[in-house]
Amino acid sequence: MVYRNQDRDGASQVHGFRVSADRPLGLLAACPAYRPTALSESPELASESGVARLWIKDESTRMGLGSFKALGGAFAVAQMIADASGTPDLLGARARAVAATMTFVTASAGNHGLSVAAGAKVFGARAVIVLGPDVPESFAGRIRALGSDVIRAGRDYDDSIVHTKAMAAENDWLLLADGSWEGYTERPGMVMEGYTVLAEECRVRFAETGLWPSHVMLQAGVGGMAAAIAGHIRTSWAEQPTIVVVEPDRAPCLLESVRAGHMVRADGDVSNMGRLDCKEASLLAFEGLRQDADMFVAVTDREAQAAVDRFAHHGLATTPSGGAGLAGLRHLSARDQASCLIILSEGPEIS
Repeated sequence: MVYRNQDRDGASQVHGFRVSADRPLGLLAACPAYRPTALSESPELASESGVARLWIKDESTRMGLGSFKALGGAFAVAQMIADASGTPDLLGARARAVAATMTFVTASAGNHGLSVAAGAKVFGARAVIVLGPDVPESFAGRIRALGSDVIRAGRDYDDSIVHTKAMAAENDWLLLADGSWEGYTERPGMVMEGYTVLAEECRVRFAETGLWPSHVMLQAGVGGMAAAIAGHIRTSWAEQPTIVVVEPDRAPCLLESVRAGHMVRADGDVSNMGRLDCKEASLLAFEGLRQDADMFVAVTDREAQAAVDRFAHHGLATTPSGGAGLAGLRHLSARDQASCLIILSEGPEIS
């Protein structure tokens, strides 16, 4: 399924979140775990995929957490502590004392919870991570190992969000969702701001070489990463590519919402793209991508698994969620002339 965004006109963009990477990069400058992830070109995989050139941004090693989400939740935790304590010295006594009074709670399909848990551990706060029944126990174990509490609640990811909202209100905890909705945008906007680091790392590399992609493939669940990168591209990149959003065909909430012109729920069976299997989009992502994205593509579970297998053949390990961008390439028209950037967004699940 392919939808070409008829409303995108290339006009100047206004976003409901910060599309600059300056603040998160400022915090990461003092983080010993931070370094830009690999951006490499694969002529062999390009040839197999029928495109002229192919760059792969590999997030599987990001800050030891194994996905791009390491950039989002942890930054939002840090920024909220800095704002509450009134100091940028997050390891100083003042910030530590304030952080010790803060409990962050979020629903997660796995990786966002890991990022929030890691941020809470580093800066001395508490985190409670709510996981639905479909989230592998491997994620729960990794989150507990970071010192955070894990609660299993809800029938699926979207239902676990409902439970998390109730827990936050009942316990006076700080809700830190990676999705946004009417009246709740500031904190998820911080999460998205963290993701702009990925786009800035790519911009720097492309500017150095003078070679820019003609197409950027961005997989989406609620859409935070896709909207953050798209917003950064539209406001900061010297060369403007075609931006393609890739979703599971069992949960194409952004495609359906942009096509309808308003937020809609996309119900479907459970997808093997677990971190992308979100039936409702983030409001900030919907508003951003309806102006920034050129195309929306829905891929099947079979296509996503085939992408995993093709990555593996070239020594790159990921999941169907991480391989969705590669799966989306086959839906491009005239792809033999396209120079494409794809995001390998996460490493393999650990059993």
